[in-house]
Amino acid sequence: MTSRRQMLKSAVLGGGASVVAATALGSLGAEAAFGATAPQAEPGAPDPDFAEGRIRSIKDNVLLVMGSNLVFHNIRVVDGTSLWKLGPVGFDQAKPGDGLYARGVRMPDGVLAAESVWLNIVNIKGHVQNITSEKIHLDHNGKEVLCHVVPGRSVAIHSDSPPSTDLSLLRVGQHVQILGAWRPDTNEVDIATVFSPH
Repeated sequence: MTSRRQMLKSAVLGGGASVVAATALGSLGAEAAFGATAPQAEPGAPDPDFAEGRIRSIKDNVLLVMGSNLVFHNIRVVDGTSLWKLGPVGFDQAKPGDGLYARGVRMPDGVLAAESVWLNIVNIKGHVQNITSEKIHLDHNGKEVLCHVVPGRSVAIHSDSPPSTDLSLLRVGQHVQILGAWRPDTNEVDIATVFSPH
């Protein structure tokens, strides 16, 4: 049986001749962006199959990304790459200035062939300062983050309940975790999921 990594290498090295469904290669779930490092990474060492940073430029299907450690990454998006920006999106939604996390396979030339790319994804915890039907004002480590409810997209998960578009159970002072998409160069986030312990 062909592994996901072998399928991705074939897609890249074959010049794009192999078209693979996105879900066969990379997870569309945003939670996967914060998953464990690859098994081959030494403890404490950087994961060779992971990159993060901000997009500096885009040429053809390659993203030039400046990492937070000031190292440049070339990330190739192929037919089977899954992209997330508050939900599954096409490659045309990637823009210079976007932050990203990417997982994939490091090719011999150093390019990261991406299985999954998460654009502007954030995972923040804090206390609700104020809440309306359109916004949650979150205190995140003493700084305010303005979290926007996106109609038809934002959901809340209360305890072990299934996801719901009803955010009315959230309360001022409550501790929550928000998974969403950062609006670059602002203190604002579009909400994908609000996790509430009770």
